[in-house]
Amino acid sequence: MSLAARHLEANGIPTIVMGCAKDIVEYVGVPRFLFSDFPLGNPAGRPHDPDSQAFTLELALRLLETAPGPRTTVQSPLRWSDNPDWKLDFSNIGATNRRRPNRPPPSRRMPGPIVQRLRHSNVSCAISALWP
Repeated sequence: MSLAARHLEANGIPTIVMGCAKDIVEYVGVPRFLFSDFPLGNPAGRPHDPDSQAFTLELALRLLETAPGPRTTVQSPLRWSDNPDWKLDFSNIGATNRRRPNRPPPSRRMPGPIVQRLRHSNVSCAISALWP
């Protein structure tokens, strides 16, 4: 995204990069960068939190209007959590569970009715093809 933003800017199209990896984005040198101190993949606000997402969008648009010069970085005042320990857990592969949060492990998930029908129909089609 950073390189695409630089290319667009070079052709007269103003850009804002919203991101969570400050060191990487600043190293590449984008014209305007809104940094959110959130886990990677959440630069537009907290998931399922329209207020934080609207605030982040408003902050990005204000940055577009008011950036004093190239390579301007603004940090969002929003926090992922009041407890900074999320950073220790989030970036420590050994301390985290690799499955998505708030989702039961595969052994406890039941397929929905559509998946069950598809599986059943595929099995019967395969059996019909093998034993006509």
